[in-house]
Amino acid sequence: MLRQYELVERVLEYDPDADEAMLNRAYVYTVQKHGTQTRASGDPYFSHPVEVAGLMTDLKLDQETIATALLHDTVEDTLATIDDIEANFGTEVARLVDGVTKLSKIEQMPENERAAENLRKFLLAMSEDIRVLLVKLGDRLHNMRTLHFIKKPEKRQRIARETMDIYAPLAERVGMYEYMREMQLLAFEQIEPEAYATITNRLQQIRDEDGGQVDAIALDMKHALANAGLQVEVSGREKHPYSIWRKMAERHVSFEQVTDIMAFRVICDDVADCYRAMGVLHTTWQFLPGKFKDYISTPKTNGYRSLHTSLIYGKSMRVEVQIRTRDMHRTNEFGLAAHWAYKQGNRPDGAVGWLRDLIEIVDASHDAEELLEHTRMAIYQDRIFAFTPKGALFQLPKGATAVDFAFAVHTDLGAQTVGAKINGRHMPLRTQLNNGDVVEILKGKDAEPQMSWLGFVITGKARAAIRRAVRLKERGEVAEIGAKLYDEIVTRVPAKIGKKALRDALKRLEMDEPDDLFYAIGAAKITDRAVMEALMPGSTEGMADEDDEWLRSGKSLSIRGLTPGVGYDLAECCHPVPGDRIVGLRKPDKGVEVHAIDCHQLATGIDDDWLDLSWGKRSRGAVGRLRVTLYDRPGTLAEMAGIFAQNAVNVKSLEQTQLDHPFTTYEVDLEVQDLAHLTRILSALRASDSVAQAERA
Repeated sequence: MLRQYELVERVLEYDPDADEAMLNRAYVYTVQKHGTQTRASGDPYFSHPVEVAGLMTDLKLDQETIATALLHDTVEDTLATIDDIEANFGTEVARLVDGVTKLSKIEQMPENERAAENLRKFLLAMSEDIRVLLVKLGDRLHNMRTLHFIKKPEKRQRIARETMDIYAPLAERVGMYEYMREMQLLAFEQIEPEAYATITNRLQQIRDEDGGQVDAIALDMKHALANAGLQVEVSGREKHPYSIWRKMAERHVSFEQVTDIMAFRVICDDVADCYRAMGVLHTTWQFLPGKFKDYISTPKTNGYRSLHTSLIYGKSMRVEVQIRTRDMHRTNEFGLAAHWAYKQGNRPDGAVGWLRDLIEIVDASHDAEELLEHTRMAIYQDRIFAFTPKGALFQLPKGATAVDFAFAVHTDLGAQTVGAKINGRHMPLRTQLNNGDVVEILKGKDAEPQMSWLGFVITGKARAAIRRAVRLKERGEVAEIGAKLYDEIVTRVPAKIGKKALRDALKRLEMDEPDDLFYAIGAAKITDRAVMEALMPGSTEGMADEDDEWLRSGKSLSIRGLTPGVGYDLAECCHPVPGDRIVGLRKPDKGVEVHAIDCHQLATGIDDDWLDLSWGKRSRGAVGRLRVTLYDRPGTLAEMAGIFAQNAVNVKSLEQTQLDHPFTTYEVDLEVQDLAHLTRILSALRASDSVAQAERA
């Protein structure tokens, strides 16, 4: 912990005109007010505000900010009041302390109030004075450094998650990357301890094994630049562990597949040298197309400026390089804080002008609902924040949908999703979310993830959970088909088969459970003959190859209760519906493809395993395709649509396939109950004066 004189000396080093007496008073005041209070670590509580003040001196902030850091917890945690602060330290310090105190109080609000107030939190921190936010970020950073002293793991997780979701992104938004990286690292250690340990251990192994490779590459770059007449500083490091983990998650790759683990920084004297250095590096080593970004000519919205490029060092090693001036480097690491240094007379109002509209929304909003409805923050360009109705905040990639949100809340909630309300309105699940949306997920007890969701979800967690659920369901339904096939195979074995024979067969086939065998049969991974031999060795001797066909049994296999697209696939060529005579083509690892018996494409499956299928009693629902030729005159398309409506059928798709005046031909996909339903629709179409021809496609 910094002693009183050490803290004051730090400030006087960069601001000799600072009010030394005020700083001393603030130090003594916080020590006296916090008294015997202690932290979870056992240290005196006042050590925390002193350390936060130390962080502010690292940023070379003015004396009012240092005093605010020293006093920021006195109103919240002691008997001190804002009036006391104003009387002792002036109006400006009192206003700053009040701002930080408001932020802390918001964190303690009931859950049902936090949705709107979390939005306010972002804005209040930066409303009148950005220094409020700087102190709050310093406060959170020091709390994260001591988070491991908190005994309750659930509390550590909550604080870490809030840091990862709110404070680290906010630090990034104001350009304080040094704070952002450390917050992310400390939060990552708590939220994903196993991943943290694995990645940090692998990075340590790389350090132990590379034999100073990072330093060698940095030296090579420096020599190449020096030979071109450029005097620069070059430093190298492994990438941030959280950055590596996020890249692994986003790309669905292992640690070994992350190729750009090393990053190098080149510090130049001026902007012209930055571009010259980039040219030297690109002509010395091959650069990766599409990886060059010029943030000098086009800075990020938070003021970040640098050249980014990726090179191939040696034969295959990818390295990232950032090129910037010294001034850019300080601004890039500490963002807006770098502009608030003690000596700068003109504050960077332009740099925070993007806050003005947001502050007006806060001032104009009368209640939480209005604030949530109208506040669509532009603070985060590459991510959005959405809330549950109870106020829990979730960070999602830009473009995330209601289904992504459901899985972010909990995997079970995502799996049971049937609908969503966004800001109180029912919306399609594929609806992309905006910043500040309140999302209520509607769930069904018997609901399950749909394969179609993979067409619009964008988060790795949602995609992985959907795929896993679909695979499990598919395996179960394929095994159900296999179980029915197994019962038929058993009838062809020349003896009565019991449970013992099945257990012995599993051992011979090196399978653990009957379901493994049933799945292998349903997926055509094993032949009927192999199953018979496993059940009774020698039972297939003298059997002709054609006797291996299940179709010869004369029985049909019911697909009732199985899910199209999971347990079987309805062929796109003939679009069979319940009531059609059907057969199945069973292909290894592709499941069963169901065709109408008169489908022309069946001739191409002559070498596949054919199954005699039936819909089963009371099977309902399929998509039938019609080819309808209308007279090309006004109103005919509307009349066709009216016929569909009268017959209570939903149109899945409508495509114009031919225009041959005076006729227009359409292909229409309809959700019908069965063959009788489809036949009634065809009859109604053929009876219409608007229809020249109607038939199944």
